[in-house]
Formats: sequence, structure tokens, C-alpha cells
Amino acid sequence: MSKINVSRVILGGLAAGLVCNIFDGVLNAVVLTDQWGAVQKALGHSALFSVNQVILFNVLGFATGILAVWIYAAIRSRFQPGPATAVRAGLVTWALFNLLPNLFLITTGVLPASLLGAVIGLGIIEYPVATLVGAAIYKELGEERAAAARA
Repeated sequence: MSKINVSRVILGGLAAGLVCNIFDGVLNAVVLTDQWGAVQKALGHSALFSVNQVILFNVLGFATGILAVWIYAAIRSRFQPGPATAVRAGLVTWALFNLLPNLFLITTGVLPASLLGAVIGLGIIEYPVATLVGAAIYKELGEERAAAARA
């Protein structure tokens, strides 16, 4: 079993994070903007997210992408490299970073179920797609060297 190629995890993770940020930006800033505005007002905040919040959301999107590709790199020796394993890694990432936290918020009544249901529903598509993009970039150290030698 070879070591994880950290530089490729970061590179693929940034690509996956970009996909996450695009999905989340469209969903939250376009599709759900009125619902988020109502939630923000109910919490006593401005209806719009602040610049600092948007920056943090994007940083978290990139961090999630990196973690998704790291999960892919960690499980690919057990499940075989390729798209099916990337989808598995994306679903694990979705469950850990989208499904479970949002179900907690729904259960506690902190945020509306209709709003978080949309976030969860898109996430089951977003995370596997993002992980597929990142996994396409990821290469083990030996694979990277072999490709360089062939070139």
C-alpha cells in the first residue's frame, strides 16, 4: 500500500471544493436566497450574508473538497481506483458534512426542514460530483512518476 500523495489530494481537493462552492453558491445565493433571508432576519441578522460569512463558506467548501479527495485516496486501495470509489467517497463526505449535521439542525428545530431538505437533497448530488472531479486529478506517487517517465 503506497502513501497518500498529499500534493495531489490538495490539488484535487481544491478542484472538488470549487465544484462545491459553485453548487452551494447557486443553491443558497440564487435558489434559496429568500428562505435564507427569512432565517437570517428571524435570527436578528441582516437578510444578506456578510462578506466575511461568504468568504468562510468558500473556505469551508475548499476544505470539504480536500477532505473528500483525502477520503477517496484513503479508500481507493480497498475499493479500486476510479469513479465508483470516488462516488463512495463523495457519499461518505455528504453523510458526514451535510446529511448528519443538517438532520441535527432539523431535529432540534434550529432551522426550517424545508430549507435544509433542499440543502441535503442537492448535497447528495454535489458531493459525489465534486469528488469525481477531484479524484480525476488524484494520482498515487508511483502513478505520477510512471506518467512522467512515459511523457
